[in-house]
Amino acid sequence: MDKGRLPWPGIFIAVAVSLAMAVAGANPWLVLGAGLLWIGSLFLVSSQPPQSHALPTKNPFSQATITQLIEHSATPLLMTELNRVAIANEAARKVLGSHIMGQDVRVAFRHPEAIALMMQDHGGSAVIQNLARRKDIWQMNRQIIDERFAVVELLNQTSEAQISRAHTDFVANASHELRTPLASIIGYVETLSDEDAAVPPATRKKFLATILSEAKRLQGLVSDLMSLSRVEAEKYDEPDERVELKRLVETAARDAAGEGRLSRIESHLPNDVTVLGDARQLEQLVRNLVDNALQYGDPDKKVTVSLLEDDSGDAKLMVEDRGDGIAPEHIPHLTRRFYRTDPGRSRASGGTGLGLAIVKHIVERHRGRLDISSEVGQGTVVTVRIPAFQEPAE
Repeated sequence: MDKGRLPWPGIFIAVAVSLAMAVAGANPWLVLGAGLLWIGSLFLVSSQPPQSHALPTKNPFSQATITQLIEHSATPLLMTELNRVAIANEAARKVLGSHIMGQDVRVAFRHPEAIALMMQDHGGSAVIQNLARRKDIWQMNRQIIDERFAVVELLNQTSEAQISRAHTDFVANASHELRTPLASIIGYVETLSDEDAAVPPATRKKFLATILSEAKRLQGLVSDLMSLSRVEAEKYDEPDERVELKRLVETAARDAAGEGRLSRIESHLPNDVTVLGDARQLEQLVRNLVDNALQYGDPDKKVTVSLLEDDSGDAKLMVEDRGDGIAPEHIPHLTRRFYRTDPGRSRASGGTGLGLAIVKHIVERHRGRLDISSEVGQGTVVTVRIPAFQEPAE
């Protein structure tokens, strides 16, 4: 044993305690035995090599560990090593392609703004358009770890940009729709209010009729805007009212036609179907569809309103007109706000361009499906399917 490692402090304490026991009158043999045992145990302990009680640890920053941590993140994440892609999680591979592993970042991204950010000697952020596909928008964040490694995060902002653009378009379109009748009303009122202008009675009557027509158009537009706002606000509230559709469809179709156009309605309602729905919104859906069919269908031909059960027992509402029909390129856009295939004709008939947009949101709230089919020169059929109410099993 190395002298430097002798347990001298413990030996001194053992000798001191033994002397104290002897002075106190303890049996000499007991004092000697206890002292020798104590000192011997000190030598035994000091001869053992020191042991570490720390648990073995694994490098928490190994490539395999980092890959495991980020693999299932919904956000595309990459780690680069000397400007080569060392790690890319599943979301990143889905956006950029599986081939990016091990590639130079200039080949992996192939976008001038992205490459410029990756080549910087410091971290940064950039908004990248058309990174993976046309019209997509990504925020790209790069954080430097050390001289070899950097982390890249991709945040998809396409949906936010589309929502913002839709809101901007909506405000612009609504402003335009409101401005046109207001300008007409103001112009005619100013003319009639001019004391120096000698307006003949017939002309005055015509002006007043135009003012009334434009005011009603404004009223209809504001009413539809409020309806659309309410429907959108309730879009995710699943309705729970039991509604029998046969009577509702019959009443709403008659209300939409009014006395003047009632003779053009042809009803085919052989079955009643019960759904879970919002009766007020379903009435509005039928009125909008019937009103559209009466406006754009041939005035000398019937509009057919049918309520059937489809093969699965769900409600199938069909409104068919026999008019000029709609060209195929217009059909995907018909449910957009303020979209019109014939703006002049629509405005002349008092249409706001919001009817089918309201219908679409009502159908979505009722977990249904909206289909529009049309043939130029033959007419248009709008079909709404809504799940039927099922009695809960006992």
